[in-house]
Amino acid sequence: MTYPPSSGDWQDPTRPLAGLPDDSQQHVIPGQQSTPVAPASGQPAPGQPAGSAQYPPTGPYPGAYPAGGYPQPMYPGYGYPQPKTNGLAIAALVLSLVGLMSCITAPVGAILGHVAQKQIRETGESGAGMAKAAIIVGWILTGLGVLFAVLYVVVIVLIATAGTASTV
Repeated sequence: MTYPPSSGDWQDPTRPLAGLPDDSQQHVIPGQQSTPVAPASGQPAPGQPAGSAQYPPTGPYPGAYPAGGYPQPMYPGYGYPQPKTNGLAIAALVLSLVGLMSCITAPVGAILGHVAQKQIRETGESGAGMAKAAIIVGWILTGLGVLFAVLYVVVIVLIATAGTASTV
């Protein structure tokens, strides 16, 4: 797509100043036209005052970045480093959730959750939410397991007493 020529006396900022070596002929891309350079005459270069005092060039090209350029981005990621997650909190949550299948690990997970909370307060590690979830899930499953065991014993006793009462 070609654009119509601009009106006014706009100058290309990437064009080298007069008096500097022109390397535009060295880096011509095939199929692209090169920018013509004004002949060295008594006229000032574009952007220079019309008197005898000319501004010194600031670099190899006007508007060029400084020699150092921008610093390379620092990887990985942005922001502050995240604190390490407490391993005991992870283990407590896993044991509490395994307690859904076997009620034996639920109280162990709840107790480990309490220990993990204490460690997190002392060391400042992350994982407080996992420790709290392990405590809640562990004690709820432990309570449900105890309730189920008590109901099981009551049902067995009722069946045993009902069976002896009918035989007498």
